[in-house]
Amino acid sequence: MRRSCRHPRGGLVAALLALALAPLPAAAFYFPGVAPTTYHAGDTVPLFVNHLTPADSQNDPKLRSVFSFDYYTEQFHFCKEAGGPKMEKESLGSIIFGDRIQSSPFQLKMAQNETCKAVCGEQTFSDRDAHFVNDMIIKGYNINWLVDGLPAAQRMRDPNTDEIFYSPGFSLGNVNPETEKPEFNNHYDIIIDYHEVSNGQMRVVGVVVDAYSLGPEPRAIGGQECGSSESPVVLDEKDENSKTALTFTYSIFWVPSPTPFATRWDKYLHVYDPRIHWFSLINSAVIVVFLIGMVSTILVRTLRKDIARYNRLDQLALEDFGESGGVDDGVQEDSGWKLVHGDVFRPPKNPLLLSVMVGNGAQLFMMAGVTIAFALLGFLSPSNRGSLSTVIIVFYVLFGFVGGYVSARVYKFFHGESWKLNFFYTPIILPALVFGVFFLLNLFVWGRGASGAVPFTTMLVLVIIWFVISVPLSFAGSWIAFKQSVIEAPVRTNQIPRQIPPAGGYLRPLPSMALAGVLPFGAIFVELYFIMNSIWFSKVYYMFGFLFICFGLMIMTCAAVTVLMIYFLLCAENYHWQWRSFFTAGASAAYVFASALLYWAKDVSFSSWTSGVLYLGYSALLSLLFFILTGTIGFFASWLFTLKIYKSIKVD
Repeated sequence: MRRSCRHPRGGLVAALLALALAPLPAAAFYFPGVAPTTYHAGDTVPLFVNHLTPADSQNDPKLRSVFSFDYYTEQFHFCKEAGGPKMEKESLGSIIFGDRIQSSPFQLKMAQNETCKAVCGEQTFSDRDAHFVNDMIIKGYNINWLVDGLPAAQRMRDPNTDEIFYSPGFSLGNVNPETEKPEFNNHYDIIIDYHEVSNGQMRVVGVVVDAYSLGPEPRAIGGQECGSSESPVVLDEKDENSKTALTFTYSIFWVPSPTPFATRWDKYLHVYDPRIHWFSLINSAVIVVFLIGMVSTILVRTLRKDIARYNRLDQLALEDFGESGGVDDGVQEDSGWKLVHGDVFRPPKNPLLLSVMVGNGAQLFMMAGVTIAFALLGFLSPSNRGSLSTVIIVFYVLFGFVGGYVSARVYKFFHGESWKLNFFYTPIILPALVFGVFFLLNLFVWGRGASGAVPFTTMLVLVIIWFVISVPLSFAGSWIAFKQSVIEAPVRTNQIPRQIPPAGGYLRPLPSMALAGVLPFGAIFVELYFIMNSIWFSKVYYMFGFLFICFGLMIMTCAAVTVLMIYFLLCAENYHWQWRSFFTAGASAAYVFASALLYWAKDVSFSSWTSGVLYLGYSALLSLLFFILTGTIGFFASWLFTLKIYKSIKVD
């Protein structure tokens, strides 16, 4: 996701992780909140450059690559300032997402227009450089600049509402539809909107760049004339002797704007069709109401009848036993879910693995919920570049205590004996798996020479944060949970396991998972599409209100559908509900991965196999995390359900 780059200094996150981040020269942490910068006429307004990112183009709406490239990659021959570009400090989240913010030679003076100003001297492209740049143009790469924290954008028009909005980034070049040749943009009209708050005090409230390809006709460098658009720049890549010379030029236009600083991001944060979001929410809400209604019917009516009948039979059995000295054959035997009361709290197979997964799921649940809440309250606005991903990492680290505590409590309820392994595996297994996959995928990015490759120092920082903060917090949570008394089951467990009758139809594992998993996915699939658009097309995602509601609907759907399936399972005299509840809710992750494959077929057309490997790798990783998150929700809902219903019946 693309965010702005203006950072306030210091803050809560900086204080938390300053020591761990000391070895990282290009990283700094910042807490949300951006103070406006006021300029006077003639003041220098710095223009920073960021990486080039793939995007959909006018000629091809599909994404062709997932790699981003440093602005000063040699093949582009972009002009550098004297002494070389200087790296700007970035947050950890910005670095992980591939941002590489550097200074530029562009000279912007507040409220002073410039026309056809050369950035530097003439640049010559060899055939190899020309081939590289032409390939980037065909793939629809965008250039990303930043002025006063705002991304340089291009004006777009919504086809549905005819509304004009700013889309961050502008094209490296365009493919001529007539000649089918890529044309390289070497001239930039920089249009900056500014708002005058008082006499002589001005603030930047909008940045638009119109890029053109102007041919090699003689021009007055630094004067009033640039090249002609009648003969655009086409980089020659025919043979080894091919050379193309060009000069980068720019013009600056300052435009007064009534837009205040507080609302300057409104032009960038555009929703193409908000009706889709509302339709998704209404559809999800209907599903949730239907499920809650079904579960309520079971809990309020069916279970009450079951409990009353079971308790009445027990009372009759006691009376008959007291009168005749034995049980009357006319008294009905137990049936349904009560029949398995002596086995329902029997520890499942591999209790250690299940408790570790549930603990990590609780950690993910807390991280996701608190992050979305912070974003909803406006703390993670797009004006803080990298703040979202940074806060995700920080909250995941801090909630290591929750993961350790929940894992140990569940494992103790399962009467596990390998508590040392539980302490060790909980903070190690999932993070190690995620980090290992991330490292392997990062090798592909390194090999491609893309700027999205996370530096080794940053990966070292992640490992330090992991071992210095997350692991000790997890150990502390596990130790506290281990010292507490075990959660007692309301019924005794028989010594000999009861035989389970074979299940048929939808109660078999795969059909039940397929039926149950589609409903939580239905609560989030529309919002998931916009999130994937934001990630892969480098767009701004800010609809956290919709996301918050979808998150709540997903929780209720997971809980309701899992409780319903577990009730049917217990009625079929199958008491292995622990793993079944986890997989029933977690099965929605299979639909998430399937939607990623569908998204690939519909909106993505990679030209290299390495892009496909990265896409599938990250999609599988996100699906795994979603599986653990939703599986944990289903497990806890079923656990509370079974404790409640078996506590309500009388058992000798």
